[in-house]
Amino acid sequence: MYPFIFTKVKDSAEAISTIGANPHAKFIGGGTNLLDLMKMNIEKPAQLIDINTLGLNKIEVQSNGNILIGALVRNSDLAYHATISERYPLLSQALLSGASAQLRNMATTAGNLLQRTRCYYFYDTVMPCNKREPGTGCSALTGYNRMHAILGTSDKCIATHPSDMCVALAALDTVIHVQNATGSQTIQFADFHLLPGDTPQKETVLQPGDLITHIEIAPLPFAKNSTYVKVRDRASYEFALTSAAVALDVRGGTIKAARIALGGVGTKPWRATAAEQFIAGKPANGQTYIAAAALALKDAKGYQYNAFKIQLSKQAIISALQNTGG
Repeated sequence: MYPFIFTKVKDSAEAISTIGANPHAKFIGGGTNLLDLMKMNIEKPAQLIDINTLGLNKIEVQSNGNILIGALVRNSDLAYHATISERYPLLSQALLSGASAQLRNMATTAGNLLQRTRCYYFYDTVMPCNKREPGTGCSALTGYNRMHAILGTSDKCIATHPSDMCVALAALDTVIHVQNATGSQTIQFADFHLLPGDTPQKETVLQPGDLITHIEIAPLPFAKNSTYVKVRDRASYEFALTSAAVALDVRGGTIKAARIALGGVGTKPWRATAAEQFIAGKPANGQTYIAAAALALKDAKGYQYNAFKIQLSKQAIISALQNTGG
């Protein structure tokens, strides 16, 4: 690990001005991902700016029914929050399926948004990796790519986005609040993470000096009828081979509206909008679910060792739809 300066700040303005003065600085909250990357000499910040004193650790229900979740809310607190588990069970389930209890007690909401891939070639600094060192190549393309993406890939990168929480947030039309030296802005969740394209090292639309302060989830009444299905090699502390977050509005046996998002298979948290549009107005039955799953994976591209994910993902979607819609 390289040496670095550790700085505590008292408010958001100081945090933003401090990082603005040092282009090689990074914010740190729980540090569950960043510290691992520093130990592996993948991330080498010259300064860590501790933002744990900024008061961004609250979950608040607004007068309009929206839920405002601070950037430093711990995953365990969010998962067990009564309003979250009642109104958005898919989010609570996704959080509880990720990592271990100890890590969930430290990991933060904003940190989860900014998780970097668990691609083993990314973590192995001896191997070429365009995400870690642009222009060196993607070892996973011709290497052992069993855990890698089948949606949103490019010839520069096929690494998956690892977060469970983000899959649920993708299904919930989440808005991300960001503060910087020029003021505040909001970013739609669908626009926040970037596809790898020719620049896989650019993972989000955040600019240097941007500080995530909150995420906001609007009321979605039928999200109470939702579930998160995660398929993995072992039952605990394992990243998804595939996952599906589903919410359904079913009335009189007919699906009126749906939300479907996928994890473990995309280079970013994957919203299956075409499948959502297809399923609306259809009967809530197995035939509809099978057709929706096929549509969600229509553009999937399997590689040597991960082509099995296409069928596995279809089954995860079908299972989530059956669990939710009957």
